[in-house]
Amino acid sequence: MRILYLITRAEPGGAQMHVLELLRSFRDRAEVHLGVGEDRDGFLIEEARRLGVEVHLLKHLVHPVRPDKDLRALTEMMALLRRVRPHLIHAHSSKAGFLGRIVARALGVKSVFTAHGWAFTEGVPEGRKRLALAMERLAGRLGDRVIAVSKYDRALALRHQVVPEDRIRVIWNGVPDVSFRSSPEVSPPKMVMVARFAPPKDHTLLLRALSGLRDLPWSLDLVGDGPLLLEVRALADGLGLEGRVRFLGTRRDVAQILASAQVFVLASRWEGLPLSILEAMRAGLPVVATDVGGVREAVIDGRTGYLIPRGDQERLQERLKQLILNHELRAQMGTAGRRRYEKHFTIERMVEKTLAVYEDVVARRRKR
Repeated sequence: MRILYLITRAEPGGAQMHVLELLRSFRDRAEVHLGVGEDRDGFLIEEARRLGVEVHLLKHLVHPVRPDKDLRALTEMMALLRRVRPHLIHAHSSKAGFLGRIVARALGVKSVFTAHGWAFTEGVPEGRKRLALAMERLAGRLGDRVIAVSKYDRALALRHQVVPEDRIRVIWNGVPDVSFRSSPEVSPPKMVMVARFAPPKDHTLLLRALSGLRDLPWSLDLVGDGPLLLEVRALADGLGLEGRVRFLGTRRDVAQILASAQVFVLASRWEGLPLSILEAMRAGLPVVATDVGGVREAVIDGRTGYLIPRGDQERLQERLKQLILNHELRAQMGTAGRRRYEKHFTIERMVEKTLAVYEDVVARRRKR
């Protein structure tokens, strides 16, 4: 099987890590190619080339809606598909998914699209939501399969009629196991949040909650980069937290950073099924996260961590205080989270279910 993976950006992020794991898992089972736009020297490009995967740069494939560039990107994709002649394309991210499915249908190539959280989900600005719905309703009827990373996203797609019911499957994200483990009982506890400084994440909510807990012993590491980084730094300084919050930037040693912490936090405005939560559970950390998207399918409230309503600073502060003060509770929840990771969120489970989708789509083509 020859598979062409398509994604808009190569920057570090959940969708990019997901694609990287698919490349790593399928390179020995198929001939795999990667088509990527916008970033000529991004993280995913570098890692794919290190694996020996042929990378194809699509210079007109950009994240914003730009009709002039989008038409050129369609032409670029058309030429790429004719050159590579894939049996299947697997697209990730909204723009690559939309254009990729159009080109695949035009050339008679089978296509799969993974929705890493819909751009019309709750919490997304209204204008962006309307545009995303229109695009997904068109593309959903052109593609052969959609993979939703959560049951929440499947239900959302069906409710908004963006894809026929028989074309959508749920495959929870998975992450490869590592040897690094946290010691949640260590005090004073270190908290960590791994997330881009971008609109879907709510770093400001976390900082404001922690500003009310200055009398307790804790520290916080923030891992990631993005357009809102300077704004969040300024807020930390303004709240008097500059001595207790570290900004670590983009890191390749996230597993080790998680293992050095005692609590994982992810404050978000909207989500799919975040890999960072699965990585924290893998490390044996209790997770405090906003109850959006498919988060509650990973975090069991009161057992593996706590779920917080979107934007609820008071509840977030209350739950963090409980975990800061109770090392036995941290250890108990961390152990439960590790067991849940082993049962539901391994990379092997995700890859085998993805392979089953590929084989089904390609088999249907041969039958016709």
